[in-house]
Amino acid sequence: MPLFRWTDSYSVNIKSIDEQHKKLLDIINELHEAMKAGKGKEALNKIFNELVDYTRTHFSFEEKLMEKYGYSESALHKQTHQNLIKQLNELKENYEKGNTNLSINVMNFLQDWLIGHIQGSDKKYTAHLNAKGVY
Repeated sequence: MPLFRWTDSYSVNIKSIDEQHKKLLDIINELHEAMKAGKGKEALNKIFNELVDYTRTHFSFEEKLMEKYGYSESALHKQTHQNLIKQLNELKENYEKGNTNLSINVMNFLQDWLIGHIQGSDKKYTAHLNAKGVY
């Protein structure tokens, strides 16, 4: 059973971004399932790398849209993205060092990110983009 299921409450009303958020949910669920199943370090490392890489790609996409459509808080949003990537990298490094509490820390971080970032600051900038005709 997946840790996270997509609901309309996660939607930011921009199809391409919603699709990217769904992909992130899929990767997070894959990581959670692998941790629960006691998969080896190599398998978990591969999923973690995919999560970090896809998150960077997704954030870059969002930032380009914000700049293109003149979102006034784009610098602040970009800084938030940089902080999230830093936290994700720190969690990954701790995992690679053998931190046994990592799975709980990762899932708590990812849940906070989904609720706080996607449903908070992402919805602010997407409202601006919607007003510019971006759906």
